[in-house]
Amino acid sequence: METPGLVVHGEAEPFSTALRSLINNPLYSDVRFVVGQERQEVFAHRCLLACRCNFFQRLLSSEPGPGVPSPVVLSTVPAEAFLVVLEFLYTNSAKLQRHSVTISFPLPLMGTVHTLPHAPANLERNVHQYRKKYGYLSQLCLEFVVKALDVELVCEALQVAVTFGLGQLQERCVAFIEAHSQETLRTRGFLELSAPALLPLLRSDKLCVDEAELVLAARSWARVGAAVLERPVAEVAAPVVRELRLALLAPAELSALEEQNRREPLIPVEQIVEAWKCHALRRGDAARGTPCRRRRGTLPREHHRFLDLPFK
Repeated sequence: METPGLVVHGEAEPFSTALRSLINNPLYSDVRFVVGQERQEVFAHRCLLACRCNFFQRLLSSEPGPGVPSPVVLSTVPAEAFLVVLEFLYTNSAKLQRHSVTISFPLPLMGTVHTLPHAPANLERNVHQYRKKYGYLSQLCLEFVVKALDVELVCEALQVAVTFGLGQLQERCVAFIEAHSQETLRTRGFLELSAPALLPLLRSDKLCVDEAELVLAARSWARVGAAVLERPVAEVAAPVVRELRLALLAPAELSALEEQNRREPLIPVEQIVEAWKCHALRRGDAARGTPCRRRRGTLPREHHRFLDLPFK
């Protein structure tokens, strides 16, 4: 009977260090990438990428022709994120940092993980296999971002979560903003949110902010969007402004808002009329429902006793 062989294991650290030295190293490189808007050139090794990742296996399956092969262009993937992806593929580990020079590392990295399979149109059918093989890195990045969440980072993380359908991250971001609402509304990240990312915030009953402040924040957000998109403020605000609960404002505040709205249209006139109707009726079904429901941070006003039940 043949004696089974003995498997021996060398030290992992020297092996990992040796492979790390090959990351973005032109030595023995047989594939080049042009990455990001800055078109940074990144060197890699075809066989290593192909055996570690289904996406790269499909992308690099064709044999390079004679001469210098053309680079693979990935213009929508940030270079910092792509290098972290390579580090993980080469060494099975990656160093995640809170911030790079201009953008948080894990955020574009998660974008890379979810975007790369869609780059070549003929690779759509490989999305599931790619994510299955690459999901561990994505999960590590998700855990890192959740631990690193703070007021300055959370809106950027929320935008990535909404863009790439990361439900767990979106829930954590919304919960963080609910607990730190006033500080978050003052950040640049809040002003740069897309309308789909802002919607779950404006729909929340748990925001720790008064409606008057939320209206001001929404106006500032719409002004920034209008300047960037070169569109009217009211047009930019249209997808989200219906979530503002104007009936929570006192009559004097609502009158001031109505006057400002004449100078700078933000809110549809019929929405302001609905708020006045809620004030006028003070009872019955018209004074119930989301437009009249208080948030966690809503300051008390005399007319609130006619509205929905207190927030719990």
